Amino acid sequence: MGRGPIFLAHFPGRADAPWGDRPAAGDVSMRTALIELLEPEVAALGYELIELEFHPHRGGGLLRLYIDRPGEAGVTVDDCEAVSRRVSERLDAADLLKAAYTLEVSSPGFDRPLRTQAHYARFAGSRVHVETALPRDGRRRWTGRLASVGEDGIVLEVDGETVAIGLGEIRTARLVPDYGARRE
Repeated sequence: MGRGPIFLAHFPGRADAPWGDRPAAGDVSMRTALIELLEPEVAALGYELIELEFHPHRGGGLLRLYIDRPGEAGVTVDDCEAVSRRVSERLDAADLLKAAYTLEVSSPGFDRPLRTQAHYARFAGSRVHVETALPRDGRRRWTGRLASVGEDGIVLEVDGETVAIGLGEIRTARLVPDYGARRE
């Protein structure tokens, strides 16, 4: 069985500048611009934009959105399709991306990404994997229990020690699934 539908959209652009004259696709400013553009569209349909991944490559790119429905038990293929259609229309109207790209919309999964302070607060006490943008004490990757969450950062318990990390220092963060946990 396949992964389900992938909805495609094509935005023509110059061959020598696949993402147009705007910031490079990997730039934080492009990611921020995409989140600011798409988050209200996703919210208008009753979903939450959990994370956005943007992977440019020669001749095109991949824009992946992770969505969730607050208070509901999961996201369906129909949910992903509805968000994909709305987001495609908004991207077309904004003309932000100047090259061909593939748009994927999916649920966040068991190893869901954490992006906002609210995401961290929701999963306080859970096991997480955090990668910082810059090394600290020669280390950029941390896996441990999310001990607490504040307005400016998080505190992890890693190998019996506490590590405070500012939200602005975090490059990526994900839940670490506990596949061995029993459900009652």
